[in-house]
Amino acid sequence: MEVKGINEDQPRFPNQRPIDNMSCQDWPEPIVRVQSLSESGSTDIPDRYVKPPAERPVLPNSRINGDDEKINIPIINLAGLDGGDENARREILGQISAACREWGFFQVVNHGVRHELMDDARENWRQFFHSPMEVKQAYGNSPKTYEGYGSRLGVEKGAILDWSDYYFLHYRPSSLKDFNKWPATPASCREVIDEYCKELVRLSGRLMKVLSINLGISEDRLQNAFGGENIGARLRVNFYPKWPRADLTLGLSAHSGPGGLTLLLPDHQVTGFQVRKGDNWITVKPAKHAFIVNIGDQIQVLSNANYKSVEHRVAVNSANERVSLAFFYNPKSDIPIEPVKELVTEESPSLYPPMTFDEYRLFIRTRGPKGKSQVESMKSPR
Repeated sequence: MEVKGINEDQPRFPNQRPIDNMSCQDWPEPIVRVQSLSESGSTDIPDRYVKPPAERPVLPNSRINGDDEKINIPIINLAGLDGGDENARREILGQISAACREWGFFQVVNHGVRHELMDDARENWRQFFHSPMEVKQAYGNSPKTYEGYGSRLGVEKGAILDWSDYYFLHYRPSSLKDFNKWPATPASCREVIDEYCKELVRLSGRLMKVLSINLGISEDRLQNAFGGENIGARLRVNFYPKWPRADLTLGLSAHSGPGGLTLLLPDHQVTGFQVRKGDNWITVKPAKHAFIVNIGDQIQVLSNANYKSVEHRVAVNSANERVSLAFFYNPKSDIPIEPVKELVTEESPSLYPPMTFDEYRLFIRTRGPKGKSQVESMKSPR
């Protein structure tokens, strides 16, 4: 598929339909808050949340095709990453390299972000989602930007929806950062969000250097491809209400991360985050005060598929709600992203044509989470 020089008014992906102004301004159907359904006392899940049998989850307390229930994504201690012990540093670099190539995911501990800040961030958001509905509705979002309080992804009419509510906000670039669009409830929420996002920008920058070094390119190469300091950063807070028939639905459908890096602060007390490993779904067991890091589609493209984004999804818990914070560290939205030239050779030709992140996520906003179909559809013909 050749996309260079394509008319900007035409679709950039197979089966993509142009998005007209109306579809960007409003949702195709009335918005129903999933939390309200959960709290209604009903035990009948509406049909629009029932997944086809092939997509229904393996619940967190189930075994997966007989695999050892102790299996987990790698947990990596970053304590020696910036220290003077070169052997310790090489060991950490090697662990991250193996995790990126074998899993596309890993957890990091001793990452430098205060544990109290992590706890405060999660609990501030839990309080927000338990605020009166009129407080939350004041921040209701639209598909034009998704910023604010939402309950669905994608604008496909009649789509099977995910069992979750969320809050999405911009942090970088500064021109998009608008405190008025951030919750004012609870009182400390905006201050905590700001400090939390600042710390995760710093941690993401450290990890970008590691990814570059492990690819055998200069440590600032991936960061520069993202736009240097002019990156995009966003926060999506996920609220997954409990539901008795958790075996019929998903909190978030299977997808790969569309952006660069995702740093997820999970609810370590309630599992549900699942990662595809071969033909199996592995339920991640979060380490306390760890971040789950995953490689996104833009890193897959820049690395010429040396690193691969991996599908993941979220199962619903039948007895407990879950709150998680997903921080997205993305390229500057208007920079063409393509494999870095140092990784393109005659033996390993470029797999992807240039495409900006703005163009890429337009497709995703139209259709919602669809496995890895987005990045796979980008591949150049061989």
